[in-house]
Amino acid sequence: MSIICGLPVLECVYCLACARWVWKKCLHTSGYDSENWTLASAEEFEPVPRICRLILAVYEDDISNPQWAPPGGYGINPDWVILRKDYVDTQGCVAPYLIYLDHDHADITLAVRGLNLAKESDYAVLLDNKLGQTEFHGGYVHNGLLKSAIWVFDAECEVLMDLVSKNPSYTLTFIGHSLGAGVVALLTIIALHNQDRLGIERNRIRCYALAPTRCMSLNLAVRYSDVINSVVLQDDFLPRSTTSLEVLFKLLFCLPCLLCITCLKDTCTLEEKMLKDPRRLYAPGRLYHIVERKPFRIGRYPPVVRTAVPVDGRFEHIVLSCNTLSDHSIIWIERESQWALDLMLEKDKFMEIPAKQRMERQDSLAKEHSEEYQAALQRAIALDIPQTDLLHMVSSMK
Repeated sequence: MSIICGLPVLECVYCLACARWVWKKCLHTSGYDSENWTLASAEEFEPVPRICRLILAVYEDDISNPQWAPPGGYGINPDWVILRKDYVDTQGCVAPYLIYLDHDHADITLAVRGLNLAKESDYAVLLDNKLGQTEFHGGYVHNGLLKSAIWVFDAECEVLMDLVSKNPSYTLTFIGHSLGAGVVALLTIIALHNQDRLGIERNRIRCYALAPTRCMSLNLAVRYSDVINSVVLQDDFLPRSTTSLEVLFKLLFCLPCLLCITCLKDTCTLEEKMLKDPRRLYAPGRLYHIVERKPFRIGRYPPVVRTAVPVDGRFEHIVLSCNTLSDHSIIWIERESQWALDLMLEKDKFMEIPAKQRMERQDSLAKEHSEEYQAALQRAIALDIPQTDLLHMVSSMK
């Protein structure tokens, strides 16, 4: 390969491909990804800042004596933590997680933390992706994350069953960040296919994946968008990374090859071909995009949150930005999501709405989401997304 890379003709091709790719990237900003989406409401976005703080709590060794608490604290009761498991307990099969019984919000929550850069086991899970070669419930998923999700379900199924039976009116929510986001997204699908075993209805199961890795094929991402929600902050690179991470690590020893493959793949692949690839992985579920920076302007602006269940144009391109890494941080997501929620509450005076009107708004929002969900399924069928017809029929029967 090194001999081929030294040929002058191919070096010129590399340069032209890279120049074209950089030119397109310089004109593309993350705001374009969601410019046609609708604005999220305070009712639907309200759980996100609280969820961020709960995920941050997983990083603490002792929640009763926190060392890294955000301003205002985590807002959780240590006595309501049902269990916590670290790397010793999970044997490296999954990142640390906890189960929290939230009586204030009538919710049973399982939270999984993100990638630990010092743990080899987390890299092993993330790199075991095989480009979506694992078939799962009519689609394809990330192999390593699926193994982790199965491990968590087998380990905690009895605990969740007990909590659900003792709290029959509570919801069951799976939350995670980065690596953990991919795990809980697939864990949610497993839970949905074991509703009878858990003793819970589909409309009481939810998932919030913050800065998720691409973990499921497009038909699965659309099908479960009524339950799974992904939150992406501005330029975050991980929900946009389509190249196999294993391939990227192997190609670090040949930078020209890496540049050539990345540029040509991102620039020359037609979107129609991307959509027809059943093994191509995507960010899961309904998407919430927090936009806080504007093109050619310096600094952060008051954030707005846009949401949709897109089929095409689903974070397809990496954005050239100095914030692609910082926007992946759970700390920044917590800060910006709380700021965005405060602005929403201030705008519509959510806290002053009478209970009856608030319930009516929630019912209206649920109806709108259901209509958008059905429209996304129809759009997938129109675009001839592989296996969407089958998934639509299965979904309609439920």
